[in-house]
Amino acid sequence: MSGGAWTGVAVAGVTAAYVLGSRRLSSTPLSSPIVFVGSGILLGPAVLGIVDLEHDAAPIIALLEATLTLVLFTDAMAVRRRDLVTGGYLPSRLLGIGLPLSIGAGWLLAWPLLPGLTVWELALVGAVLAPTDAALGKTAMSSPRVPALVRHGLNVESGLNDGMVLPFFVLFLAAIPGTHYADEGVSGVFWRALVLSTALGLLVGGLGGRLLQWSRARGWVTREWRHVYLLAVAAASYELAVVTDGSGFIAAWVAGFAFGFALRRYRTGREQEDPDSTAEFAETLGGLLASISLLVFGAVLLGPTLEHLNWRIVLYAVLSLTVVRMLPVALALAGSGLRPPTVAYVGWFGPRGLASVVLALLVVEEQVHGTELLGSVVAITVGLSVLLHGVSAVALAERYGRWHERTAATTRDLREGTPAPRAARATGSVPRTSPGSPEK
Repeated sequence: MSGGAWTGVAVAGVTAAYVLGSRRLSSTPLSSPIVFVGSGILLGPAVLGIVDLEHDAAPIIALLEATLTLVLFTDAMAVRRRDLVTGGYLPSRLLGIGLPLSIGAGWLLAWPLLPGLTVWELALVGAVLAPTDAALGKTAMSSPRVPALVRHGLNVESGLNDGMVLPFFVLFLAAIPGTHYADEGVSGVFWRALVLSTALGLLVGGLGGRLLQWSRARGWVTREWRHVYLLAVAAASYELAVVTDGSGFIAAWVAGFAFGFALRRYRTGREQEDPDSTAEFAETLGGLLASISLLVFGAVLLGPTLEHLNWRIVLYAVLSLTVVRMLPVALALAGSGLRPPTVAYVGWFGPRGLASVVLALLVVEEQVHGTELLGSVVAITVGLSVLLHGVSAVALAERYGRWHERTAATTRDLREGTPAPRAARATGSVPRTSPGSPEK
């Protein structure tokens, strides 16, 4: 049997094994990202050598790009305008203040710790490691003991910040000589990657959603094919931007907003279900692809990197998950009225995951001068995040939930709100984990 076939068997076996024990593991510190990344390290060239795609990067990049495109589209599709103002401030502060500060902090801290990189390569490190990934701290963002305001704020932030970081990433990459974007110049990148890609995303997503509702109103489309149609719209937005030398990810993200808006704006009286249910299959598929991507990440990126560590990389990874995240969050929430335990909870649960891995691989494709160092920093940061956020999610959600219940019982007008009724917690009638896929 060929090496590729053994790779397929290994990936299928790990996926099936996790599925069979998924309910049992969901309440333990052993999260799905830990299982898949750990399995990838075990199956990769660093240990067993079953999964070894090191010499053929094309399948890896194709898988990760397809996964991120789908995640960007479905996350954006499910976000409504009111999501940014629900609770009055939390999502908008985290995205409008916290995200730019995180990029800046990551940039500045990389300066003394990652010598040899140029100023724009250091900026890329900050941008690549800024977006968060809800799947790595799923329990922390879904536990009914955590106040709805906090759950909602973290979910909306995670659903939007990976798309919002893309313009920073593209512009920083354009400032580095020798890259694909640099050949067009900053002004060319601005018009093609930002303006044109945004316009294409609005056109494809808006028209696609309007056509779907038109067909649904006439009873021409089945439920199963509606799900396939969503995948086609996401792929079309991405590819159309790529063939016009724009950013496929930006186009897919914007298309998700336009598609979701069109489904809700042109909803027909014939519908028997919420328009958002159109994304259920895509969200499930995105979750599966994300898990497989984490396995591949563990095998071909993290495993080999663990063999060549140095203290600078480890220190920067630790600071990226703490100072670079928590200080900007504290500044963003200053004056909000939230208590210190809430600010600390929101600050800690900013895990790094799929978006950071894909953006790092795009830098590798561009053959940037500091590719090896940047890839190692991202690999260790994401690996640490998978471990630390996965292990701490259940315990910290319970601890924070108990604090909130005690405080809400003795404090009037608590900014975090009141805890969910016990009956609701017992029956599970609480908000969904995220505006998009529960496994981002």
